[in-house]
Amino acid sequence: MPKKKRPSEQQIFKKFQTITDATNPKPKIARNCARAFIVGGAICTIGQVLQELLTKYGFPEDEVKMLLPIIMVFLGALLTGVGIYDKIASYGGAGTVVPITGFSNAIVAPAIEFKQEGFVFGVAAKMFTIAGPVLVYGIGSSVIIGIIYYFIQLLF
Repeated sequence: MPKKKRPSEQQIFKKFQTITDATNPKPKIARNCARAFIVGGAICTIGQVLQELLTKYGFPEDEVKMLLPIIMVFLGALLTGVGIYDKIASYGGAGTVVPITGFSNAIVAPAIEFKQEGFVFGVAAKMFTIAGPVLVYGIGSSVIIGIIYYFIQLLF
């Protein structure tokens, strides 16, 4: 009786890849983009409404520029702490990442997740695991842009 030839690893991988591609659900890109637009826009609209309210109640423009990010970061942290921000993010996807509340969520979520490990090795150590690189590159790029701006100002 002839011996059956065993398929190669490459053939097995190709067959696995074909089955995987056939069974994976196709992403609904248009729907996800629309949801991100709506949720991100809603967050920004809330920020704009808060800005208008602060201005209406007599806060100077400089104070409004300081208070509004503080309020939005607080709201993002609060909604993350009570579990609402995750539900909004599961619906709106990337729409929750871009606004300042996404930054707040990126700091608070790991802190909550690792609170069982204690304040030093849990909350403090893990708080900036997601937001840390954003801060490093954001601050680094702002320093570089500031230096470039400084030299441009010297030339003109």
